Amino acid sequence: MIERVIWIVLDSVGMGALPDANKYGDEMSNTIGNVSEAVGGLNLPNMEKLGLGNIDGMKGVKPYENAIGCYARFQEMSNGKDTTTGHWEMGGVHLKQAFPTYPNGFPSEIINEFESLTGRGVIGNKPASGTAILDELGEEHIKTGKIIVYTSADSVFQIAAHEDVVPLEELYKMCEIARAMLKDEHAVARVIARPFIGDVGNFVRTPNRRDFSLIPPHDTVLDGLKNSGSNVMAVGKIEDIFCGRGVTEAVHTKDNMDGVDKTLEYIRSDKKGLIFTNLVDFDMKWGHRNDFKAYGKGLEEFDSRVAEILKEMKDSDILFITADHGCDPTVPGTDHTREYVPFLAYGKALKENVNMGTRKGFYDMGQTIAEIFNLEKVKNGESFLKEIVK
Repeated sequence: MIERVIWIVLDSVGMGALPDANKYGDEMSNTIGNVSEAVGGLNLPNMEKLGLGNIDGMKGVKPYENAIGCYARFQEMSNGKDTTTGHWEMGGVHLKQAFPTYPNGFPSEIINEFESLTGRGVIGNKPASGTAILDELGEEHIKTGKIIVYTSADSVFQIAAHEDVVPLEELYKMCEIARAMLKDEHAVARVIARPFIGDVGNFVRTPNRRDFSLIPPHDTVLDGLKNSGSNVMAVGKIEDIFCGRGVTEAVHTKDNMDGVDKTLEYIRSDKKGLIFTNLVDFDMKWGHRNDFKAYGKGLEEFDSRVAEILKEMKDSDILFITADHGCDPTVPGTDHTREYVPFLAYGKALKENVNMGTRKGFYDMGQTIAEIFNLEKVKNGESFLKEIVK
């Protein structure tokens, strides 16, 4: 009997361009495969044992003859390639219209209203790398008190401010103001607080980032679990992505390894239900910064902790490991990439060495969790529980 699901999202760890990747300029993207080639191979023995290298289309990871897990690659069906779209689809939401993006910055009426409501001027207002824009505008921000607003190829309204210039509470309040403003045709997926510290030439973003997402358009599997009385334990930015909807308790994290630590703490507890974890460093620290060496090391570092996770799992636990989109650090640009994502499942209640091929729709994961806990079906998706359960 399955009493708990441990669901770990490796943020941006894609595995090859989707059939429609050309619409996004991502035909050459393959986060795992290209990183592996760039660093001369990846050492991922624990995920290999689960079947990572056996997934259809996987490049750069060795297959394992008698994998102990179930495995597949998943195709995103919603329009977009961002964190919110990916996670919402896992929960059961199919977005047919992509969130709005702003390649030329936000319209003047948006910026003017934001300045009026916050009482602070705005600088920036353009697509930019989060670290590059600090180098460009950080000094001006400190001198003038004006806040840095920027976006990317994704649907985000990002607000950067030095913690010594703008207290965190004020920064978060400004994000709430922006979130309330940005609706209808300007309903961006996320408003993101991007606090930083340091001196000119040495600015560093802090772990105090917060995401202010839209509310999902309908209930997800998280809501179903919570409404049924189950625990939904959110680790990392999961709580932010779902606006707290369907979450019974949450912890935020400093980095990937802190995220694994917090996940292990929940695993060691006796709480049943869902542990839902996002490990963001792959995306935030390495993918967007084109740091393929650190990306490869990060994959190996996570893999080294997988053995620890498996050891701590109870017989009534199952583990899902997947991703929400790609962010190939080896291709031109610094944005997310439209890719398949890998999927691994393991537990004493599951079969071994089951290849589920290619599945369309991240929402099949959520539908499967709904069936595990005898919930009403989520709005989209087909459960694959019968394919993997003993």
